[in-house]
Parts: sequence; structure tokens; C-alpha cells
Amino acid sequence: MNIKGIQFDSEFSFKTSRSGGAGGQNVNKVSTKVELDFDVVNSSLLTEEQKAIILNKLTNKISKDGILQIISQTERNQLGNKEIAIRKFYELMHKCFVVQKKRRPTKPSKGSKERRLDSKKRDSETKKSRKKDW
Repeated sequence: MNIKGIQFDSEFSFKTSRSGGAGGQNVNKVSTKVELDFDVVNSSLLTEEQKAIILNKLTNKISKDGILQIISQTERNQLGNKEIAIRKFYELMHKCFVVQKKRRPTKPSKGSKERRLDSKKRDSETKKSRKKDW
């Protein structure tokens, strides 16, 4: 499943609002908080299989209407927050489609088994030597 090369920018919609945090009086009068909305369900760029994977893996970030919402308000200007929101979106998409390697179970080596038993014997001897016979 590959998502590289797809430009989603045409399907983004942005909302801006005033954000909290640092900024002094600027916070009260400038809309710097950016909300990026991406309609996963109605996207023409994604296949049905890709939509299913996104809906499954990002259930906490997707609304009931199938809209993925990413919010950024760390920067003090709108353009910076917009760039961060877009970067977050592409990182999420990349993480969604990374296939994890299947774990192959391994067995302890002969040497590691011997070392473990030797250390157990040494500990046992140490404890025996501390004991006094009455």
C-alpha cells in the first residue's frame, strides 16, 4: 500500500480561530489557530482500501462524518500553524501505511543457557557458604 506522491492539498479545507497561549494582545485580535479538515470518506484521491485503513487506524482523530481534523496553534502566526498542520497530516498518512515487520520468535542460544545456569550455580554456592551448620 503506497501513498507517496499523492498531493492531498486540493482536498484540504482550513478553518481559523483565535488561539490561547503566548502572544499578548495579539492573541485577542488575530486568528492564528488553524484547523485542517480532510474528508476521508468522500476523497477522490484514495482507494476504498486506503480509506478503510485510515478509518481503522485513525478512529480517534476522525469524526462520525468521516472527517479527519488536525489542529495547530503552537506558532504565533497563521501561516506557520498552517504549515505545521499540513506536515502533521502527511506524517499521519505515512504512519498509517507503514507495514510492521512480523516478529519471528527466537530461541535462546546454547551459550546463553549455559551462562544462565553457571550464574545460578555461583549464586547458589555463595548462599550455601553463608549458611552455618548448628
